[in-house]
Amino acid sequence: MDRKFDRDTIIEAIRRVPLLSPSASRLLELTADPDHDLSQTIDIVKCDAPLTAHVLRIVNSAAFGLLNKVDSIDRAVAYLGERLVISIALGDNAGALFNKPLAGYDGEKGALWRHDLLTAMASRQVSQKARVELNAGLAFTGGILHDIGKGILSDFLHDTAPELVEQLEKHAIVDYLEGERALLGIDHAEAGFEVAKCWQLPEALQMIIRYHHQPQEAPEAYRALVYAVHVGDIIAMMGGCGTGADTLQYPLDQRYSDYLDLTFDDLALILLETQEEFRRIEASFHETKEN
Repeated sequence: MDRKFDRDTIIEAIRRVPLLSPSASRLLELTADPDHDLSQTIDIVKCDAPLTAHVLRIVNSAAFGLLNKVDSIDRAVAYLGERLVISIALGDNAGALFNKPLAGYDGEKGALWRHDLLTAMASRQVSQKARVELNAGLAFTGGILHDIGKGILSDFLHDTAPELVEQLEKHAIVDYLEGERALLGIDHAEAGFEVAKCWQLPEALQMIIRYHHQPQEAPEAYRALVYAVHVGDIIAMMGGCGTGADTLQYPLDQRYSDYLDLTFDDLALILLETQEEFRRIEASFHETKEN
């Protein structure tokens, strides 16, 4: 495969990605702190008027079916939970990356956000099956962010999906990552890692993004957490929620069993439970966009 662009051009595009808002950045910092409490999340949301308004619209949407309207941000955050509030904040701040059509992957508009949200839900549940104690909230946030690099690389991969799929079918490349690197000199995991560094995300989130397809290469301190998101990513794709031509074109690292106590029945149950939760949350986001 002939290389279409050089790595430096793509890194320069990454440096032009808008920074996260102070409130979104602080919420992500809290996720990495196992000792924080919900009141700190509420305080951050209260200081961000647009985020407050969006959280209230979500909690009062028909998808949640509350009998009485919620007017207090304290009650809204307590009801929705920190995970969903972080999802709202990231959607507001990085929506241009999450919701754009992934033309380079033959993916439709919103496919990346849907895949990341389902991955986040699955990663959180998988993390609870770890052989060591993991921060489930951090696994969720890592799932939301793991594929952020695709929003960058898509612009440089136009019309390459058929070529990469053909190379995979011929076993000329091992997975879609190898194809990205052959064409661009960088893959979406590394591109996302560069975005994460620009955003100054907590190190744990940076490692999830960088190694979610190669968890065995992650630093030992973060390896179990990365495996949780690695498996959550596969679960989301198995559930029919991918990002286009690359769906299920990445191998599952079988060494996950060294870090996660998961049976095939567990995986099936996680898929069923997360799909149900996903449908409700997706409906609430869709409703607030229309209103």
